[in-house]
Amino acid sequence: MNGAFGTIIQIGDILVSEDVVLEYFSCDYDACKGICCIEGDAGAPLQERELPGLERDYPRYCGEMLQAGREAVALNGFFEIDPEGELVTPLVPGSSACAFAHFRADGACLCAIEKCGCTKPESCSLYPIRVKRFKGGGLALNLHKWEICRCAFEKGRREGVRAYQFLRRPLTDTFGAEFYDALCAAAEHILEEK
Repeated sequence: MNGAFGTIIQIGDILVSEDVVLEYFSCDYDACKGICCIEGDAGAPLQERELPGLERDYPRYCGEMLQAGREAVALNGFFEIDPEGELVTPLVPGSSACAFAHFRADGACLCAIEKCGCTKPESCSLYPIRVKRFKGGGLALNLHKWEICRCAFEKGRREGVRAYQFLRRPLTDTFGAEFYDALCAAAEHILEEK
């Protein structure tokens, strides 16, 4: 599909914005120090199906969280509702830091869940792609552009890595190898035309 908003790639019931293919992106943790886990106006988006795993694995990763993060979970549970009525990770009260954040001695932030080998939220793995779920069951994948990730967009451009390439593993894990192969084929076609 091609329209006023650019090319939309359709793979089954999933719509993918051309930005996912066109934009360069490669996370630059050395530059950003994990700031995406501690900045923002709400926690990371969650799916209801992720909540049992967060709760089940909590004993494995809670020791890596700050005390304030554990207190947030004790107070609010494993999710909060954001202003749009969506499930999100809880935040440390009085800050915009995710309750599941782990801080190294140098102040850099990591995900306590991932650090312990557990499965972190899908939205975190797929970032900077954000998934919109339609009531009819379809999905839309859009690229979220945030100033704090400028270094990642610049690094991707320097290295020649596009967002969909950087996110190969989480896209494959979430949507399957067949989806990712179809996305690569569509990307090749789109990039040849540009």
